[in-house]
Amino acid sequence: MKNSNAFELSFQLRAGPRAPATGLDGQKPAGAGHLPRVTQVLALAIHFDDMIRQGEAKNFADVARLAGLCRERISQLMRLTYLAPDIQVELLYLPPTSTGRYPVSETSIRRIASLLSWVDQRDQWERLEVEHRLGRGPNL
Repeated sequence: MKNSNAFELSFQLRAGPRAPATGLDGQKPAGAGHLPRVTQVLALAIHFDDMIRQGEAKNFADVARLAGLCRERISQLMRLTYLAPDIQVELLYLPPTSTGRYPVSETSIRRIASLLSWVDQRDQWERLEVEHRLGRGPNL
C-alpha cells in the first residue's frame, strides 16, 4: 500500500558546464535568464496553499514535512499569499534576469504582506518600486 502523502521527484544530472541558451541567430533570446527568486518563492507558496486547499496536505506542518523544510520557513513563504492579488500578479510576471536577483528582497515583500490592508500594501509596494526605480509589470 502506497503512502498517499509521498511524492516522487526525478531529475537528470548533466556533466560539464552548461552551454548558454542561444536563439537561431546565435544571440541570447529575449527573456532568457532566471526568474527572480521572489517570483519563484511566491509561486511555491501558491502551490503549497493549493495543496492544503485540495487536501493533499493538512496544514503547514504537513507541507513542511513533504517539502523537507522547517515549519517556520513554510510560514514565511505562506505569508506571501496574503499579498494583494495585483501585487502577486506583478511579482509572478517579473521578467527573467541574467542573475535571478531582483532589487527587492523576499524579506521586504514579506514585510508588505504582513500589513492587513491591501491599500497599505499597495502604498508600500509603490514606495519600493519608486525607491528601486522599478518599472511597472504588465499592463494591469
